[in-house]
Amino acid sequence: MAWVAAGEGYEIALVEGRVAARSSKGRAAGRQLKTLPKALKDHPEVDRLRRLAEWLDRHAAACVAKVDTWMVSSLPVPTALLARVWPDEAWQSALRDLAVVGDDPDEVGFLRDATESGELKVVNLDGETVRLSPRTVTLPHPVLLPDLEDVRDFAAELGIVQRVEQIHRATWRKPAGLVATATEVRDYAGGVFPTRFSLAARATGLGYRVSGGYATCNVRDTGRGTEAAVWIGEPYYDDETTTGALTWHGEDGRALPLAGVGPVAWSEGMRMAAALYAGRKIEEGGEA
Repeated sequence: MAWVAAGEGYEIALVEGRVAARSSKGRAAGRQLKTLPKALKDHPEVDRLRRLAEWLDRHAAACVAKVDTWMVSSLPVPTALLARVWPDEAWQSALRDLAVVGDDPDEVGFLRDATESGELKVVNLDGETVRLSPRTVTLPHPVLLPDLEDVRDFAAELGIVQRVEQIHRATWRKPAGLVATATEVRDYAGGVFPTRFSLAARATGLGYRVSGGYATCNVRDTGRGTEAAVWIGEPYYDDETTTGALTWHGEDGRALPLAGVGPVAWSEGMRMAAALYAGRKIEEGGEA
């Protein structure tokens, strides 16, 4: 970002997300200062840049959240849309190096560029950079990738780092032989928390919604909406509480039998339950 004049003898700019200053006069002209001078702390231009930095942070977080939604729901994303937002650094940071699938569901590549003409440049699993021009692409949830471990190994070779957790996202695959009438999983039930508030705070801190007595996450799986829910206790209950069962509900609000839960909804529900359970109180000592 360009440096702008602020006060007598100083210039300011956003550097790595914060307001930085440098001298504009004398022998130190052009040298960035380690801290913001007291004379500038209440300067209108400094305040303007701070507000801009806050907006940029919110924008970057919103881009990551939107791309995460596309990935979790395996929604088809118009290639033209990717090309339009790519010049924006926040969007590009959220999208770059994500695994994408175009017209051929068996051809997975890591997104490296999107041109104005709507063409995508991806690195395929053979290590070749190829150009794709599908009308839409999907950012597949990792549980849907048949050779996930191979994809992870190849990504490590390329040194790929993703802003949106995709290929290294923790996944759970639905086991075979589920009881036909079963509607809940208790693998992560019984995690003890000091209060219901602390458990709810953990849920919201992890990005999950708290509604009534449940922590929930919504997924669009196999073309339908599914809500995973973990019981966290009655609202306003101030005593010690424990995590409850994990269940899934369809768009009509009815509980789904486990056999009817899609692979992405299963994985994301288990991921939520495991993440909540991980924050439980751990007893110390010989009887722990």
